Amino acid sequence: MIDMQVKFAGLTLQSPIIAGSSGLSRDIDKVKALAKAGVGAVILPSLFEEQIDLEINQLKKKTDYTEGLDMLEFYEKQHAVQQYLEMIKRTKEAVDIPVIASINCFKAGSWIEFANQIAVAGADALEVNIFYLSSDPEISGEDIKNNYFAIAREVVKKIDIPVILKVSNQFDNVSGMLRELSFTGISGLVLFNRFYSPDIDIEKIKMTTGDMMSSGGDLSNPLRWIAIMEGNVDCDLCSSTGVKNGGDVIKMLLAGANAVQIVGALYKGGADSVSDAIDFISGWMQRHNYASIAEFRGKLSQKNLRDGSFYERVQFIKYFSEYK
Repeated sequence: MIDMQVKFAGLTLQSPIIAGSSGLSRDIDKVKALAKAGVGAVILPSLFEEQIDLEINQLKKKTDYTEGLDMLEFYEKQHAVQQYLEMIKRTKEAVDIPVIASINCFKAGSWIEFANQIAVAGADALEVNIFYLSSDPEISGEDIKNNYFAIAREVVKKIDIPVILKVSNQFDNVSGMLRELSFTGISGLVLFNRFYSPDIDIEKIKMTTGDMMSSGGDLSNPLRWIAIMEGNVDCDLCSSTGVKNGGDVIKMLLAGANAVQIVGALYKGGADSVSDAIDFISGWMQRHNYASIAEFRGKLSQKNLRDGSFYERVQFIKYFSEYK
């Protein structure tokens, strides 16, 4: 009998597939369908610190009552968080799989006070998606690094449910940064978050939104770093971006991932894409005589390869020169 169960960030999942944070998880019926199809966990849509701050600033511009600005800011944040807490409760009542809350943030601060409320509302874990585009030349790399650590340590100190960090790969030393973050007390790292993609409409001559969905080519970067970091961090690893099907999930597991997030495939194929992926993984495991995912997870991580430099190759001109 095939055992699809995995452990990730202190949670027991019925499969390694996690429905990543997206608008789909706002719909209880869709979440139920995903759980029935076999996802191991669902991550709720993110509570955006940036969006809350933007709405507060817009409200501030509309009032001359300066003495009430602090109360206005407090109310707006409380309102946004209360709606989010209610979504957590509704989802927990609807499904038996782990429900992971999500916060998108770019700095440590007062919003962390809401993290404990999220835990009390019943979330099984909290994913903190730190999106920080280093576009300001006045901000040093050391300041950015310290900001990540400040966020991680404050959240871990504040709540008693597993904390998962979803981070970018825009660091001077990716491996060193990921390793150091893993020692802050977090339970998992997700590699990597996906930034908003700007584009330009050359006919209308205006800014527009680029392709929001990842492509198959986006798989290689998290694959590389999952394989390199497996066994070198003090927490579990989860991949994100570029995973389209069961074959991609297997690749990430072989590289060393404990779990795999998917989003784009869910938008295109819904719950059926999960069922198809799980059927493919099960069939592959049977063909290769694996009874459980633990038997092959990490088999092709860097530490388990005879030639571990495979994942570190960045010069590929010679491969193109040999291509016919």
